[in-house]
Amino acid sequence: MISFFVAAAILVFGYYVYAKVVEKVFVVNVDAVTPVYAKADGVDYVPISEKKAMMIQFISIAGTGPIFGAIQGALWGPAAFFWIVLGCVFAGAVHDYTSGMLSMRQDGATIAEIIGRYLGPHIKILSRILSLGLLIMLGAIFTVTPSDILVTITPFPREFWMIIIIGYFVIATIIPINKLIAKVYPIFGAGMILLGVGLAVALFTSGDIFRVPEFSFSNPHPAGRILFPFMFITIACGAISGFHSTQSPLMARCIRNEREGRRVFYGAMVFEGFMALIWAAVAMTFFPEGLIGLAAAGAPPVVVSAIGFGYFGAVGGIIAILCVGIFPISSGDTALRVSRLTLADMLNLDQAPIINRFKLALPLFAVVIALFFIDFTVLWMYSAWINQTLASITLWAGAVYLANRKQFHWICTLPAIFMTFLVNAYLFVAPLGQGFNLAPQIAYPLGGLVAFTCFAIFIKKCLLPKRSIA
Repeated sequence: MISFFVAAAILVFGYYVYAKVVEKVFVVNVDAVTPVYAKADGVDYVPISEKKAMMIQFISIAGTGPIFGAIQGALWGPAAFFWIVLGCVFAGAVHDYTSGMLSMRQDGATIAEIIGRYLGPHIKILSRILSLGLLIMLGAIFTVTPSDILVTITPFPREFWMIIIIGYFVIATIIPINKLIAKVYPIFGAGMILLGVGLAVALFTSGDIFRVPEFSFSNPHPAGRILFPFMFITIACGAISGFHSTQSPLMARCIRNEREGRRVFYGAMVFEGFMALIWAAVAMTFFPEGLIGLAAAGAPPVVVSAIGFGYFGAVGGIIAILCVGIFPISSGDTALRVSRLTLADMLNLDQAPIINRFKLALPLFAVVIALFFIDFTVLWMYSAWINQTLASITLWAGAVYLANRKQFHWICTLPAIFMTFLVNAYLFVAPLGQGFNLAPQIAYPLGGLVAFTCFAIFIKKCLLPKRSIA
């Protein structure tokens, strides 16, 4: 129980203390003309209030990430708490704020274009591939996931829900952001927060809070799977997620003043950290057999169903499951909307004419539908690694931005080094089909070598004085 409260306190510290440090490093300019006014088009550049923008950012980055990832990560016990909160405060929220502010300062540019400006044309091409691939895969995943959830509480088959969701995605991707997303998403965001509050209340009133285990250096995973790097990849949303950097340009094009960035970008990530923390605690304590019972329960949707009905009864359980079914839909449509924006930035295609939006959206949806025929676990496996790799690249771009301006770049550099080590260690140690299946004694040094090489390049390009040529 103490571990849970310490973790929650770290999140509070993150928003009220560290977020202000990050904001000060970036030197907010309250007089700057933001993209929503500089490039107003009535479609993607539309003014949205700070509160609405924060709720839209929160629900678009969240989806089922802080739920499913936290449930799977809970198998490692309270270590999950501290990756969630330390990752969120010092890496994830910094990553989200960095990508959002850089987008605002570059006319609402999508993340690959931002990365290209600071890391060069070759990394720009790689980032376009990674970000667009991730967004399309998540568009497919966030069609399948809610369909699988909704069939558990309705008489309609999975295919029915997939057609309905895809139809909704097409509409949400095409129409102006203030016609649907700005009206509905704040309600979805409030629903996720209320569900989290309900779970927290149930955790206390049921007495399960007293069963939350305390942190130890032993590995409690029922299957004995090593904690690093697998837990750190499993828990992405809630700690740090490259997907968030793809979503930040949505609100970067709608925010009215730079001072709103801390609440919208950093604050939304802290909210997600709280959601992940609560779900992880509930998952650890709900089953009488503890983590063994959690592992035996099966896939996260099954765990969500058990928790929903167990805590809230028949009616409350259906409402809870319905909410969890809606959350990925709200991330799926913004993922596909940003896919359109990413292509538009690549092709320099004006998105004010609706015909241009259709030209980009229809091929995207054709690819998404094609992905339905690929094993869901394969999609999730590759999207998880791409997700965290994109996060590390985004942090390096932020580090270069700050270093070039002689500002305190370490707020981005340190998490960039760690994330580079993480994703490469995972690549080397993961089983064949996911990685190279090397022993940890080999994988960790190799991952460290890649991280050190990236840091050395950063020092040479940004920190060492440039030699003049006579």
